[in-house]
Amino acid sequence: MNVSLYQAAAAMEGNLRRQQMIAENLAAGAIPGFKKLDMSFSAMEPGLFEKGLNAASAQQLRYSFPAFNSQTNFTQGGMRPTNVPTDVAIDGPAFFGVQGPNGTVYTRDGEFRTGPTGQLTTKEGYPVLGMGGPIQLDAQNATPISISSTGEVTQNGVARGRLQLVEFADLSQLRRINNGYYADSGNQAKPADAASSTLRQGHLEFSNTTPSHEMSDLMMTLRHFEANQRVIQMQDERLGRIIQELSNPT
Repeated sequence: MNVSLYQAAAAMEGNLRRQQMIAENLAAGAIPGFKKLDMSFSAMEPGLFEKGLNAASAQQLRYSFPAFNSQTNFTQGGMRPTNVPTDVAIDGPAFFGVQGPNGTVYTRDGEFRTGPTGQLTTKEGYPVLGMGGPIQLDAQNATPISISSTGEVTQNGVARGRLQLVEFADLSQLRRINNGYYADSGNQAKPADAASSTLRQGHLEFSNTTPSHEMSDLMMTLRHFEANQRVIQMQDERLGRIIQELSNPT
């Protein structure tokens, strides 16, 4: 078995996945609170040795394949003022609770809107959850809402609820959905600690994606892909010469 062919092919597949990940980071970089994907590399030893091989032979036949794994980078992004009363940014590790199409989902995107019925919603129209259910405002009242640092929502001095902020002990249990939304695969959501997570009304959190860094990674990924492509071409040419020489006895 020509191991180098399989190693180069595995590396090409990993770099293709990395390119797709970078494209997603760039496409979603404008979403407030978006968390980018990072990819890590490790070496993996495939297969098992036959029992009949002695220790020396097994050591000589040992080889590794590249393995690529992606994970979400939950580092907090910077904040920018918008002066829009319904825009809210989280300073800390918490997430907003949102009523999605298939149950509760979580997001860092605080670019909220007021629906036609007075309900506080996301850009996609999903109701924003409070501690006792969706936040309901008075649609007939044009007074701007006020949101405190702990999430209390008031309108013209009348309490309208408190935003549901939750934290997760193990962020790796969060499953990415789309547009910066996550599902709690580990059922570990708990109320956020007010000492570690506070809100800033009239602000939005930047995504933690840096376009210049992503473009640099994209160019490096392309170079890695081309290098492994050349390895496969060289091995293919070498095998072709061997076959030609063996089939042409002199």
